[in-house]
Amino acid sequence: MSGNVSVDAKVGDDGSLMAFFKDMNTPERRTFWGCFAGWSLDGMDFMMYPLVLGTLIGLWGIERDYAGFVASLTIITSAFGGWFGGYIADRIGRVTVIKFSILWFSFFSVLCAFAQDFTELAIYRAMLGFGFGAEWSAGAILIGETVKAKYRGRAVGCVQSGWSIGWGAAAIIQVIVYTIAPEEYAWRLMFLVGGLPAFLVFYLRRYVPEPQISKKARERMSQNRDYPSIFEIFKPKILKTTLIASLLTTGATGGYFAVNTWLPTYLSNDRGLSVVQSAGFLVFLIFGSFLGFLFGAWFADRFGRRKLFMFFAVSASTVVVAYTQLPISNQVMFFLGFPLGFVSTGHFSGMGPILSELYPTRLRGSGQGFTYNFGRGLGAFFPGLVGALSLILPLGTAMSIFAVLSYGLFFIAAFILPETSGTELTLDETTV
Repeated sequence: MSGNVSVDAKVGDDGSLMAFFKDMNTPERRTFWGCFAGWSLDGMDFMMYPLVLGTLIGLWGIERDYAGFVASLTIITSAFGGWFGGYIADRIGRVTVIKFSILWFSFFSVLCAFAQDFTELAIYRAMLGFGFGAEWSAGAILIGETVKAKYRGRAVGCVQSGWSIGWGAAAIIQVIVYTIAPEEYAWRLMFLVGGLPAFLVFYLRRYVPEPQISKKARERMSQNRDYPSIFEIFKPKILKTTLIASLLTTGATGGYFAVNTWLPTYLSNDRGLSVVQSAGFLVFLIFGSFLGFLFGAWFADRFGRRKLFMFFAVSASTVVVAYTQLPISNQVMFFLGFPLGFVSTGHFSGMGPILSELYPTRLRGSGQGFTYNFGRGLGAFFPGLVGALSLILPLGTAMSIFAVLSYGLFFIAAFILPETSGTELTLDETTV
């Protein structure tokens, strides 16, 4: 683990979810809202594709395995973007990387709206993923370095709850757009809306400062001419941490993508719901997802990162199997969507904090960028594999198989990793 210092995170802490916000000054609050907006728009742009996937399958006659492959391709390129974005953030700053990455994925979302065939759309989605991954890496580090150690789980977790806001916004946009336009044009309009995140850059330029610890680390590296190699996170002293953290993120993201990439298609094609009806199901599920993020944020600081991960690994496996395998009516499925959303996201609230705490400042971007996005890259294969398996098994069965495998790996990796709750981030470059 890094040379960061562990402290008692509960000393002087009032224990409430939003205690961190009351303790922030004005620049820190602006950083919080900037990161929250970034995560929300990330979620909106990413979830556009799963929401229109059923339409594209019908319009262009695409096989499910190929459609799933494009979802996987977007996540794979986001993995490379996240690693590279994190590495560059250690050299030029967190905020600079966030601004460029938002402009990048907004531009390619707009291009998706003008795709003439599925291959062209796949290329644009792949390029979008590169910026999407870079934004996550830089944003997670930025908020993690801005807040105090005792609040890091709650602050980063609340920022990540913005993903559910973006997901919900995408579902609402789908209902509106599909109501006013025929399907053959509605999906294009949705991707056009995906260009809106570009306007967030104006806010970031004016109001969001670079964390002091990041600036000092870069100044030290410049003075000593000691810039870390992109492969330094694989040196013997920190290799074990990098490997186990990568397995942790593989399990967490693999389970999420295996279920949520195909969920809109499962509801419409396998359960016979219309686009508008399935959107209602998704909104209820997304509300559960939002509360899951907030609960996970509180849990991460109150009980620790490891207990959070193990609790949600077991819970998510159980609920996914119940949702897809039990002979339940659509009405029961509607209400079961709330706990499904809750358990599918709560563990992500601890992901940003633990990855920030495992690496020293000079390697934080590179380490966090690689480990999270390596896991996301491997997890990216799961939607394609689910699509392929659904050719011989029911789609719900394929989803549950890969979800259980993913969350099992997640549980094992969480059990092995050390507890990092309450770790103070320092400029100490020693790794052990």
